[in-house]
Amino acid sequence: MDKLIYLDNGATSFPKPEEVYAFMDSFHRSNGVSPGRSGCDLSIETGTVIEEARLALTGYFNGTDPDRLVFALNSTDGLNLVISGLLSPGDHVITTNVEHNAVLRPLHHQALYNGVEVDHVPFDGSGFVNPEDFIPLFKENTRLVVVNHASNVIGTVQPIREIGRICREHGVTFLVDASQTAGKIPVDMVENNIDVVAFTGHKSLLGPTGIGGFYVREGVDIRHTRAGGTGVKSAQLHHLEEYPYRMEYGTPNIVGIAGLLAGFRWIKCRGMEDIHAHEMALTRLFVQGLQDIEGVTLYCQDDLANHISVVSFNVDGFEASNVGTIIDGEYNIVCRTGLQCAPFVHKQLGTDTIHGTVRMGFGPFNTKEHIRVAVDAVREIAGTYGK
Repeated sequence: MDKLIYLDNGATSFPKPEEVYAFMDSFHRSNGVSPGRSGCDLSIETGTVIEEARLALTGYFNGTDPDRLVFALNSTDGLNLVISGLLSPGDHVITTNVEHNAVLRPLHHQALYNGVEVDHVPFDGSGFVNPEDFIPLFKENTRLVVVNHASNVIGTVQPIREIGRICREHGVTFLVDASQTAGKIPVDMVENNIDVVAFTGHKSLLGPTGIGGFYVREGVDIRHTRAGGTGVKSAQLHHLEEYPYRMEYGTPNIVGIAGLLAGFRWIKCRGMEDIHAHEMALTRLFVQGLQDIEGVTLYCQDDLANHISVVSFNVDGFEASNVGTIIDGEYNIVCRTGLQCAPFVHKQLGTDTIHGTVRMGFGPFNTKEHIRVAVDAVREIAGTYGK
């Protein structure tokens, strides 16, 4: 089989819509200048595209002020800015075992260097955290609750609305990592009681790598942890207080923002619900196929309600990495193996001791034929060992 089958959309969506490639190319050729640094037409036009992207994403998150939509390198960069800007020495944080290292590592550094205390809420046998489990963990010094909207390992969408309500009742800031969900399912800050939401552009928003950011609800302020040029009020040495300049530093990734906008436009045109329904139909087909194969273990896939299109599994007798190598080399299928940057998920599943899982993630351009080939590949690998 000569044609590549890409099933690693949980890491980065690929390919992108042709409209994304075309818009990035034309934009960079005609408007590849710094925004806000001069009064020339090109600079103004570039700024217009950036502001259109802010407005579009603010609407998606149901925010109220496009200026509070901050662009960063990706969700990891944004989460670092938010976490370090909200926490002080001696604070307490509640998070979960579902988290990606984009949250776990910044929190670990806060614990190590600033004495921040961190508690982790486990997930149940189906892969969901219970909002009630957060309640006894609140303390007088609890400053922040951080929750991954959907697991990049097991695909479970967490009950953030209920968690957010509990945070509001306790007067604690609620930060949601929407890396896996932004562009795939609704992420409404008002309905879900979210104070800050972080996103990345290169996954379900179908943009390029190197762009992401976060939205900050009015009434929530984040300290400066960086400083630099903004192209605004250059005589002022103190970094600007107003958003978005408060949290943006230096020349932005204008081509990345343009690609992000193009990806979002494509999603709006095709219909986010329809895209998600397509991906979940493929997920169900894949899970059903693997359930019939002896020697294959699926994780938290018994009921695909409140899931995204990410599936983790193992094949008895094989290291996950070896399965990935065979699938790549013999079947030309791209997937992800290992701990997927989420060590606490694997620790709770018990897969940390066997070096993780094989993960497949389905995107808008995958087909039923891709699923058939992938299921057949796993069946042949499991059957070979069985013989």
